Amino acid sequence: MTRETIKIDAEGKTVGRLASHIAILLRGKNRVDFVPHVDSGAVVEVKNADKVKFTGKKMTEKIYYHHTKFIGGMRTATPIKKMESDTSFVLRNAVLHMLPDNKLRQRMIKRLKFVD
Repeated sequence: MTRETIKIDAEGKTVGRLASHIAILLRGKNRVDFVPHVDSGAVVEVKNADKVKFTGKKMTEKIYYHHTKFIGGMRTATPIKKMESDTSFVLRNAVLHMLPDNKLRQRMIKRLKFVD
């Protein structure tokens, strides 16, 4: 089976709406032969991932949490901080949490490519 490659320009698009569209394409739910237990999605290439937008005050008030597994190791960051170090983190994280939490999830997220 050959996978189709879908190119998306993320400039000016809202993170959540774009992430749900990408998750559908990665999972293959846009195909007529979709079955949940088969990984038949497309390869998605996203351009301008650093130019996505948040609505409201999410860019400064939304918080990403990470725990280091040590006592007192809770780390927090806003989308602005995360995008300084990794421009694709915000969109990749949103897509990852929209995919089903099963064995196919890691295979699907590997097909999400960020092109500059």
